[in-house]
Amino acid sequence: MTQKRTLLTSDLIAELVSDHQPPCLSLYQPTHRRHPENQQDPIRFRNLVKELETSLRQKYPAVETRLLLEPFEALAHDHDFWTHTHDGLAVLAAQGLFHVFRLQRPVAELAVVADSFHTKPLRRFLQSVDRYQVLGLSLQKIRLFEGNRDALDEIDLVPGVPRTITEALGDELTDPHSTVASYGGVGGASAPMHHGHGGKNAEIDIDADRFFRAVDRAVLEHYSRPSGLPLILAALPEHHHRFHNISHNQFLMAEGLTINPDALAIDELPKRIWEVIEPQYQARLAKLADEYAVAKSHELGSDDLTQVAQAAAAGRVATLLIEANRQIAGRLDCATGEVKLADLSHPQVDDLLDDLGELVEKMGGRVLIIPAERMPGRTGLAATYRH
Repeated sequence: MTQKRTLLTSDLIAELVSDHQPPCLSLYQPTHRRHPENQQDPIRFRNLVKELETSLRQKYPAVETRLLLEPFEALAHDHDFWTHTHDGLAVLAAQGLFHVFRLQRPVAELAVVADSFHTKPLRRFLQSVDRYQVLGLSLQKIRLFEGNRDALDEIDLVPGVPRTITEALGDELTDPHSTVASYGGVGGASAPMHHGHGGKNAEIDIDADRFFRAVDRAVLEHYSRPSGLPLILAALPEHHHRFHNISHNQFLMAEGLTINPDALAIDELPKRIWEVIEPQYQARLAKLADEYAVAKSHELGSDDLTQVAQAAAAGRVATLLIEANRQIAGRLDCATGEVKLADLSHPQVDDLLDDLGELVEKMGGRVLIIPAERMPGRTGLAATYRH
């Protein structure tokens, strides 16, 4: 059974949309970070689980229904989980599979049993351009965070990622009883390195390099490469140069935060990190708008829904920009690109922008969710073509 609080990646979404033995259970709900609002979250969750149970019993035996819902019931009674929720929750389950995603944006309530998973809210979250990761690094330990414009949360590190220098180097660590003083102190202050003890000092420097290399490899393998998110280094100034020199992480940003994150209050860290990421975030949005304008001037871009849908079906869309929080009701024929507009309130009608984004990704293009004020047009979408 998959562990809860799964890392959300594009590869995992692709795996989820591949064939799974039905029934596939998809549950979404908004959640809350603080008391007393979060007291209602487990109650709402149990009500949604009851909806899943009602749907299951209409088609599946009681024994199979009970087995499928057992992990949901366990999660409903997990007090620690419900006291550490974010802004949204997604739970996807099938036989032998149970994924739980804590999301940093709210989602609409949904509980559905079908032959496939409902993954569109997860896709939209992944496609948002304001997401990033932060590596909090000292010579004693590391912390990893993921955030966006609105939130920053610490990640529970998976096995294989060394949390401390002792964990990374083990018995090979030089004189572990003196490393706290040797390795730059704790908190925000930088204690002096050893001087006048050439052999010991050299060994400590070697330990630091080995620790940083182990951290760099693990973060790249388990987080940066799967997520594709920019990585910001938060560390004391003297550690930035050392880590950048040894790092092979192409997602590591040149600019970082020159302070140990442990020295900042929990509500101060997101503000300081966003000050670093925002200029590059705005530059990326401007670049996307410029690329679209150039493409459109050469008749290789469009914000017309009908034209873009036909180009997507033909595999011509290289990049699709979708306006955040925008919906267009209707149906999309993925084979021809034909669109039929409808009333979004009808229960059998989908959001065309979601379907279009899914088709573009399936055909090898990229999809990015853009704030409304930075979209290059007013139609809710903008596409650049390959040819």
